[in-house]
Amino acid sequence: MLNKCVTPMGRRLLRAWFLRPIIDIDVINNHLNTITFFLCCEEVMSALRETLKSVRDVPHMLKKFNSPSSFCTSSDWNTFLKCICSLLHINKIFEVGILEHLANKLQHMNVDLIGKANSSITAELDYVSDLVTGVIDVQRGKEKGYETVVKEGLCDELDELRMVYEGLPDFLEQVSANENASLPFLFECRIPPLIVYVHQIGYLMCFFDEKISDALLVGLPDYEFAFSEEGEERRFYYHTQKTRELDNLLGDIYHKILDMERAIMRDLVCRILQFLPQLTKAVNFAAELDCILSLAVVARQNNYVRPILTEDSILEIHNGRHALQEMTVHTFVPNDTKIGDTGRINIITGPNYSGKSIYIKQVALIVFLAHIGSFVPADSAIVGLTDRIFCAMGSKSMTTEQSTFMVDLHQVGTMLRHATLRSLCLLDEFGKGTLTEDGIGLLGGTIGHFANSDFPPKVLLSTHLTEIFTENYLPQSEHIKCYTMSVLNPDGQTSNDDITFLYRLVPGQAFLSFGLHCARLAGVPNEVVQRADNILEDIHSKRPIGRMVSEKLAATDKQYQDAVAKLMAFDTQKGDLDRFFQELFASES
Repeated sequence: MLNKCVTPMGRRLLRAWFLRPIIDIDVINNHLNTITFFLCCEEVMSALRETLKSVRDVPHMLKKFNSPSSFCTSSDWNTFLKCICSLLHINKIFEVGILEHLANKLQHMNVDLIGKANSSITAELDYVSDLVTGVIDVQRGKEKGYETVVKEGLCDELDELRMVYEGLPDFLEQVSANENASLPFLFECRIPPLIVYVHQIGYLMCFFDEKISDALLVGLPDYEFAFSEEGEERRFYYHTQKTRELDNLLGDIYHKILDMERAIMRDLVCRILQFLPQLTKAVNFAAELDCILSLAVVARQNNYVRPILTEDSILEIHNGRHALQEMTVHTFVPNDTKIGDTGRINIITGPNYSGKSIYIKQVALIVFLAHIGSFVPADSAIVGLTDRIFCAMGSKSMTTEQSTFMVDLHQVGTMLRHATLRSLCLLDEFGKGTLTEDGIGLLGGTIGHFANSDFPPKVLLSTHLTEIFTENYLPQSEHIKCYTMSVLNPDGQTSNDDITFLYRLVPGQAFLSFGLHCARLAGVPNEVVQRADNILEDIHSKRPIGRMVSEKLAATDKQYQDAVAKLMAFDTQKGDLDRFFQELFASES
């Protein structure tokens, strides 16, 4: 979603930024200042992105060019030249597109974008471009019909060989005519024989349709059969005295041309490699510019705002949104977050489907995006410098040889040992996956550990284990604050179908999960939900759980009761036993 890069180097660098968030405020603010600048001049941003589309990984291309086993085509050199020209054009865009008021804005933001561009894209790139265009003609191969890229006039011997090769068809046609005049059986051939040049094999006399018979070969002692070729026309190839002379005279001329061009291009590549540091520096600048422009495009498209980074361990977000979730729903309800010196442990309760998990993930995403120097999905955000984000979200990889609960325990154990004042800890439904009593104890102990710490981290914790409030599992601490996701429930019943989720975080606690209502929303069959409702009612009333009753079971019970009553009333002395059982089984069926 955030990857709008147009160069392969930019995509790799952006991935590296995501894997290694920044904890240097100066570097982060430099990214943010640059994004702010580009959002003020969209024409410059569009021109740069269009230019960057032609930039390729120059070091990788030169490595390919320098490989002994590779052959550089005209398309490869054309791509290389376009890349160099595009890098040079970036400087021109900064020189022409950034007017005086924009330059003043850059200076006010303390962003030396133009200076960095000039120092990264230097005059050596002009020299490399002239060097290549002085040797390579990318249009020559298309014009001549074969793969040749070296300019004319650069090497006299090469030019002579190419002239001979390009005139070879007419020359061979004349030689063929002279040879055919001496053949005694020419009149029998539908298509006259022709001397042809086959790459890497040499010159051969080609006969069409039929092979020369043994009787005729007796009169042609210098003819030696080479091979045949099937196709629309059968072809038979022979070595002759004349083809041997041509082999000695001209040789494999095409590959001579290729070898000479390879030698010239290898020399060219060696000269270009002398400027590899300058080329690499320019490409690295283009990659960084591509990443910044990508983040600017995302910020503009999705209405993100610039976060304020601070050394204080605080977190204040106004109307924060989930970067992904808001793109999948028609209306997303934003929420605020405020964590300061007190209230650092936020316990969030609320029904299923109410948005607890989305909320704590959106806070983590906002903090994470701020630390790569990106704008964030919120109306405003003050983000304290964060060293780590710990997660215990109840998910695991399919290849993990541990249960989900054990993965949760490992994750929570890691955050308890390593979390600092600057850390952000997320716990989603920690304590589930084991006995309720064990889960409550583990959750209460974890919260107590954070609350009793001298320098507690910022903690966002969602749970359904509301017993931690009623049974006094939690210590009295100014660091603990309770929130809930608000729900509109007119009559206060857990099974009410008129429940409306408001997805708004408010202070307080929730003691109802509305699981049955969520089950109906999820499409669970109504008889299952009704049975669950009956069981819960019996549990809350502290009475034995009643037997499951359905119309089908009730009808079967009535049928069995009627059968027993008839059997008890049957007179074994006077009645007909066979007839009785026939009537009984007939009524059951």
